[in-house]
Amino acid sequence: MSVALSSCSRQTILIVFSLSNPCRCRSRRCEAVSLSQCTPINGTQSFCSSRDPHKMSASITAVALSLLALSSASPISNPISKRAATVADASAAYTTLQAWYNEGSGLWNPSTGWWNSANCLTVVANLALVESSFRNTAEAIFANTFTNAPSNNVQMAKVMGLQGNEFLTTTVYTNSSFPAVSGSSISEAVLNMQSTETTTTNGWWALAWIAAYDVSGNSQYLSEAEYIYNDMRETFGQTPCSSNSGGSGGIWWDKDHTYVNAIANELFLSVAAHLANRASGSKAAGYLSDAKQQWAWFQGSGMINSNNNINDGLSSGCDNNGGTVWSYNQGVVLGGLSELHLATSDYSYISSAQNIANAAISTLSQNGILHDPCEPNCGLDGSQFKGVLMRNMMELYVVDSSQGQYQTYLQDNAASILQSDNENSKLGLVWSGSFVGPANASTQSSAMDAIVGSITVS
Repeated sequence: MSVALSSCSRQTILIVFSLSNPCRCRSRRCEAVSLSQCTPINGTQSFCSSRDPHKMSASITAVALSLLALSSASPISNPISKRAATVADASAAYTTLQAWYNEGSGLWNPSTGWWNSANCLTVVANLALVESSFRNTAEAIFANTFTNAPSNNVQMAKVMGLQGNEFLTTTVYTNSSFPAVSGSSISEAVLNMQSTETTTTNGWWALAWIAAYDVSGNSQYLSEAEYIYNDMRETFGQTPCSSNSGGSGGIWWDKDHTYVNAIANELFLSVAAHLANRASGSKAAGYLSDAKQQWAWFQGSGMINSNNNINDGLSSGCDNNGGTVWSYNQGVVLGGLSELHLATSDYSYISSAQNIANAAISTLSQNGILHDPCEPNCGLDGSQFKGVLMRNMMELYVVDSSQGQYQTYLQDNAASILQSDNENSKLGLVWSGSFVGPANASTQSSAMDAIVGSITVS
């Protein structure tokens, strides 16, 4: 593999892989470029993105930045460990993750659940972006999941409070092919349900297919994300809490319209902003309009408290319900705001994201390591949360590297995982250690988000 600067506009970094896997231009500013703007390097035919016109993802930019860093960086001084996370560490973690991959279902079940599998797919995509030799393997996983996952008969409900925290959700599945919930009292109505779908679940899959598209350029994946987004949008601006000082916006968390919460609305924002940077023409303009409107509404909703932490959601009276400050609620919004900045060049989105990220580090860290309030008993869902913050903090840092504490935070958490929460490449829930088993695809992929994020920003 060779790395060189091409003649693409704005000093785009160009990575040359091979004729069979042509490079794409990766601009720090994610500007749309055309095929004519690149020239062959060292006699090797190179190409800018064939997906012109659209603005490339900030997360894709991480590939070029990380590979340049890997080729020249000196060892990183880390208070947790003497060495930084490496691609070899990520590869070992991936090998363990894939021991839980079910090729027949296209999911990481029965080790973990439906929405968690979307996050597993996302971290696989991000690993492919940071390590080009992994790309073909990742694309095979995307294709298998895209073909087989829809055939799963997923019967589930989101239940709150099973782990002793009224704001901690647990996904309860009636299918034997998904993990069972034990040790809890579950109502007969839940056990006999047919299905209860949430917009949250859909949002994770939309972001997963966008990440797969960023790796592969397969337009089917982008179309799937757009299809999911349209389904999420059905209740946009139609909840009892949809009008506030920021304007109109907001969606329901669930199809039964029982709760307006942070995570569903952050996912809606993030998916819209990501699509705005990948679609073209009027579609891109529509996604951008939705994302800007949604962020204005979210700011006016009161879910961001006076400490810049995001609580779980809104009460029936449309006030901040004071719910638990979960790591993933501080995370998804960072990726959405980063993409909004790329779409608009409006730095206020970065400033808002940095305020939230700084508050999250302050509130949720112990000795520099991320913890969620549910630890060490976070159930089937809470075990996924921390990786979401790591992944989106990575994107924020790639888009704007002015805040070096995010790089340090990613590096320190990854180092702590590898040193203190690692049992034969199985990664557990409590990143500060000691290892809390059993590990599963949820704890593994969540910890991988920190490791891949650390490599990307180093």
